[in-house]
Amino acid sequence: MNIVVAILIFGLLVLVHELGHFLAARKNGILVEEFAIGMGPKIVGIKRGDTLYSIRILPFGGYCKMLGEDEVVSDDDRAFSNKSVGARIVVVVAGATFNILLAFIFSCIIIGNLGEFTTTLDEVIEGTPAYNAGLKSGDKIVKIDNHKIFSNSEIRLYINIGKGKDINVTYERDGKKQTVNIKPFKEGNSYYIGINFTEIKKGNIFQIIKYGFLRVVFWIRAVFASLGMLLTGNFTRQEVGGPIRIISEISKGYTESAKVGVREVFLTISSYIVFLSANLGVMNLLPLPALDGGRLLFLIIEAIRRKPINREKEAYVHFIGFILLMILMVFMLFNDFSNVFRT
Repeated sequence: MNIVVAILIFGLLVLVHELGHFLAARKNGILVEEFAIGMGPKIVGIKRGDTLYSIRILPFGGYCKMLGEDEVVSDDDRAFSNKSVGARIVVVVAGATFNILLAFIFSCIIIGNLGEFTTTLDEVIEGTPAYNAGLKSGDKIVKIDNHKIFSNSEIRLYINIGKGKDINVTYERDGKKQTVNIKPFKEGNSYYIGINFTEIKKGNIFQIIKYGFLRVVFWIRAVFASLGMLLTGNFTRQEVGGPIRIISEISKGYTESAKVGVREVFLTISSYIVFLSANLGVMNLLPLPALDGGRLLFLIIEAIRRKPINREKEAYVHFIGFILLMILMVFMLFNDFSNVFRT
């Protein structure tokens, strides 16, 4: 059942992503040759009009195959390559946009059921670094180091990014801002400064939308913060996870929540959908070959130059990017398996 849940989550993320491409393509008059969920050999397929709708054997991935998408010259006006730069940009970014929208919807569902914590302090634990630095109940944290704070989750993120290094915390009290230097302490695998936040319990619709949006913003910023840590070597190999690690975490979350009840299972799954969908949306728009972001970069260059880049050269770049992406996936799988056997 754990594996089934993980597959369903991945399937939903892919379905929504490709649905974004599909709807944007249809809206701009582009012929979609196949809309597929999964990869590899076809299990079942139904053709409606000019489009084949299929389910394929491997549950990870999927695609929306458009006429003329792969830099193929076509005389058909419905070909992707024959549409305006603006139309093609809309189609390319639609997948990631739908993923971020999905994350927002499930964020609102979670907050509507559980409420949310603000950035205002409810309690400062006596004897902790925050207490010793002079923080008090009612203070609102607005900045950590050079990062403006929008949600309490970001506070926890930036406390932990430094792995125990001193942080500058800016807070607001009685309309005035003050900054203090605090050294977090470690407990278990995480770092803390000794604060708890004020909670809103199942707020009104406007609060739900506001905090749902802020939760998605947090995950987007967390992706960039994590990429920064990865590039600067602040992550060890054991801290980096791929598909197997993700499935393992989903399995643990499902097993624990199933002990409580159906509602807890649904909210736990919703949390994974928010996290993974926001990650997929952001990562897919990175300006790397073979990703939507790589295609977007070429389209932006085309818009600036007012003429397309050589189609064959662009196809070659995307092909090299795809090969490197596959090598990265193999490394991530190897890393996941080595971490599993190590533990």
